[in-house]
Amino acid sequence: MGTVTATMVTAVVGVLGTLSAPLVTTWVTRRQRAEDGQVESTRRLFEERRAAYTAMNRASRHFHTMLKDALHRLRDGVYTDDDRTGVEDARRDYRDRYAESQLIVPEAVLVASREVNVVLAATDAAAKRLDRGLARDGESAEQALLDLKAAEPALTAMRRIMREDLGVAD
Repeated sequence: MGTVTATMVTAVVGVLGTLSAPLVTTWVTRRQRAEDGQVESTRRLFEERRAAYTAMNRASRHFHTMLKDALHRLRDGVYTDDDRTGVEDARRDYRDRYAESQLIVPEAVLVASREVNVVLAATDAAAKRLDRGLARDGESAEQALLDLKAAEPALTAMRRIMREDLGVAD
């Protein structure tokens, strides 16, 4: 290969490098933006799941506490309209958080939340029957309080599964 050929090859390579540099830069930029978008999407989904877990955990525990307080008041004969309103507000908030979470949480969390929901819904129904004087045979505030205790391990299990899903280590 002569000097002229080497010079021409060098010139062609230089021109091709100059022409392809914007293409390579564009390709690298697109790839970086796609990666950044994926990272942002993953972060956003994590934050949505964390917010749903926080809201569901808070609402579940609040509804549980309100039911427990209501049953104590029913048992003691001091249940008031304010108590009814408080339980109803807690039930609505719990129902809303439960419904929202069903759309974004994994199946393991849904299974755990269903176990909590079964106990809370049954206790709420019993409290309403007791309040209206329509208790079923053997149904009492004391029995409903004992039945409500079944929600405590389910609440703890649900919280543990949520924490594990978020990567929180003990």
